[in-house]
Amino acid sequence: MTAEERQELLRRLPKIDELVEKVRAQSDLTPLSEVMLKDLCRKEVEKVRQTIKRGESVTEERIEDHILRQVKERIENLTDFRLRRVINATGVILHTNLGRAPLGKKIVKKITEIAGGYSNLEFDLEKGERGLRYDHVRGLLQILTGAEDGCVVNNNAAAVLIALETMAKGREVIVSRGELIEIGGEFRIPEVMEKSGAILKEVGTTNRTHLWDYEKAIGPETALLLKVHPSNYRIVGFTNEVSIEELVHLGKRTSIPVMYDLGSGNLIDLKRYHLLDEPTVQSVVAAGADIVTCSGDKLLGGPQAGIILGRKDLIAGIMRNPLNRALRIDKLTLIALEATLKEYLNPEGARQEIPVLKILSEPVKEVKKRALLICRRLQKRRGNKINVHLWPGKSLVGGGSLPGQELETILLQIELPGLTSSQLSVKLRQLPVPIIPRVEEDCVLLDIRTIQEEDIEPLVSGLCSLIQN
Repeated sequence: MTAEERQELLRRLPKIDELVEKVRAQSDLTPLSEVMLKDLCRKEVEKVRQTIKRGESVTEERIEDHILRQVKERIENLTDFRLRRVINATGVILHTNLGRAPLGKKIVKKITEIAGGYSNLEFDLEKGERGLRYDHVRGLLQILTGAEDGCVVNNNAAAVLIALETMAKGREVIVSRGELIEIGGEFRIPEVMEKSGAILKEVGTTNRTHLWDYEKAIGPETALLLKVHPSNYRIVGFTNEVSIEELVHLGKRTSIPVMYDLGSGNLIDLKRYHLLDEPTVQSVVAAGADIVTCSGDKLLGGPQAGIILGRKDLIAGIMRNPLNRALRIDKLTLIALEATLKEYLNPEGARQEIPVLKILSEPVKEVKKRALLICRRLQKRRGNKINVHLWPGKSLVGGGSLPGQELETILLQIELPGLTSSQLSVKLRQLPVPIIPRVEEDCVLLDIRTIQEEDIEPLVSGLCSLIQN
C-alpha cells in the first residue's frame, strides 16, 4: 500500500459524532450511555487507523460499514449475559465447569422470594437487634448431622484453611501421606496447610498407613490429627488406612483434636440406590471427629459453600477468627443452603426435590423413557432430516465425588448431514440455550441422564433450528 493510498483511507475514517448517530439509529441495539458509546466508537476507529498506518489491508467492505459492524458486535458482547443456562448432555452429574449441583425449583423460588427485597440476614426478629447470619442454618446443621455446632464459609477449601489456621497455626498437623490430595482447580492439601501457617507432618506411605505411624509422630508441637477423604480417587490392592474411629480414640488418649475433611457433604445412605459406599456427615460426626468440613455443592446438592461442623468451643474459635469475615457467605448462598438443608428433614422428599439426588438415583428405565420422548419429538418436527440412534452407556458422578462410580444411562447419537462431529459440537454450543455434548470416537452423543424434563423443549428446538429447510 502506497503512502497516497494510506492517506486516502485515513481521510475516509468516519467522524466520531457521526458514527455515534448512526449507531443510535439502529433500534435493535441496547442503548448505552453517551460516554460509553463514544468510547467504543473511538476505540474501533483507532483500531482501523492503526491498521492503515501499518500498511495492512483493512477490509473489503466500506470502512464506515466495517466499523459500524464492529461497534455493533462490541455492544452485543457487552449487553449479552456471559453466564448462561446450558444443557448438560455430558453425563457428568457434578460437572465443575458447568456449575456443579443444579438447584431445585423450590430452592430457586425461595431465592427469588427473599433476595428480591430486604431480609433479616443479620437481624434477630425476636430481640429486635443485630443477629448472626449463621443462625439461619445452625439449627438445621445440628439436627441433620448431630454436631454440637456449625458455621459456613464460601467453599470447602476456605473451610479447611480457616479451621487449620485457627487450630494449628505455627504448629504441626499429622496427616497420612496417602491423603495429601489434589482436587480440581489445583487445590492441594499441603499448599492449603502452608497458607494456614500449619506445619505438615506426613506419616505412612502412599498406600499403607497404620495407627502406630500417627502415634510415633505425635510430639509436643502436635496441634491436630487430620484425616482427608480421598474424594476423587481410590487406592486398591495392598492398602491400609486408619479409620476415623481409630484416629478419634488416639486423639482422646493424647488430648489432640481430630479433624476430618470429608469433602462431598453426603447426608444420605447412597447404598440404598446401589451406589458406592460413601461416608455420611452424620457418621463422621457420630464417630467423634472434633471438626468436620465438607462442601455444599457436591453430593449435598446445594450452593457452593464450605460447611464446618464440630465441637462448640472449636467452632466458636473459628467464628472469632478475622479470616471468617473475608470468607463468609452472602445472602444468596445462605438462602439456597437453608432451603436445601430443609429438604433433608424429609430424606425421601429430598431425593425428589434435590436434582443431584434425583439424577443419581433415577432408574435407567426412566432415563430411557426420556430418550424415547426426545426422539419422538425430533421425528415429529423434522422427520428424517436428523439422524438419531440410541445406545446404552455410562454416566459419571464427577465433582470429586464417588470416584470410579458409573451409572447406567442412555446415549443419544446425533448426526446432521454435511456436518462433522466437531462442527456439530460447535453449533450446539452456539444455540440460544447451549447444549454441551459428549464427543467420543468422532460421534456427538447426548447423555440423557443429565438432561432433565425442563431441558427437553429447548434441546429439541435447538436441534431442529440447526436443520436447514
